[in-house]
Amino acid sequence: MPYSVKILRGLDELDPKVKGVILDLLEEIEKNTRESVKRSDFDELKAAFTELTKTVNELAEAQKRSEERLTRVEIAIEQLTEAQKKTEIKLNELAEAQKRSEERLTRVEIAIEQLAEAQKKTEIKFNELAEVQKNTIERLEGISNSVGYSLENNAYKGLPDLLKKEGIDVEGRIIRKYYEENQINIWGSGKKNGETLLILGEVKVRPSKKEIDRFLRIVDKIITKERKNVFTVFVAHDYHPNIERYLTEKGIKYYWSYELE
Repeated sequence: MPYSVKILRGLDELDPKVKGVILDLLEEIEKNTRESVKRSDFDELKAAFTELTKTVNELAEAQKRSEERLTRVEIAIEQLTEAQKKTEIKLNELAEAQKRSEERLTRVEIAIEQLAEAQKKTEIKFNELAEVQKNTIERLEGISNSVGYSLENNAYKGLPDLLKKEGIDVEGRIIRKYYEENQINIWGSGKKNGETLLILGEVKVRPSKKEIDRFLRIVDKIITKERKNVFTVFVAHDYHPNIERYLTEKGIKYYWSYELE
């Protein structure tokens, strides 16, 4: 009995062993049918064969679906395996980067400690230098004060004769005096052509324009309050030519320290 194309296609999709068993069975059925099967038996056999064909087709379809699912599972496993490899590579890279970061952080911490130690040493040296500077300044101030006071004392002695050459007769002593919150190095009284004058001046080692301007502001304040004519004078060890010109412009008489002798 010839087999239908549908049956053969279904058999082709089965496992070779299953296919062989079914073909043997079909051949046996065909052989028996040719020899002894009656028409009624043949109908029953045909119906059974049809049912068998249906079962075979269902098995073939189920086999196909299983293989498709298995293929999808295999593909998914391959993808997961590849993803796992990439994840491991990334983890290794992160671990290496973390190691490098920790090494850099360690170097930074060491550098900070070294800087902190260097800063401590710098602060110590700075404090030492500041103390030396302070002592130096104090010594210089002491020397300056000593020189200044010595120059002032000489000015009190020598100025009366120098001012006499300017036509000013000093009355009483020339002294150092505080006027409100300001100290005036030279304070005295005198007469010129019968007019009473207030003698005001400064004694400096080497005067500056800033010191001259400060002195003149104090003089203006005294003139406003005392309402007296004023003769201004400066005594110093040294005058820069610019300072000499500035004193002359401001109408201030100035003497060099050697003129006091």
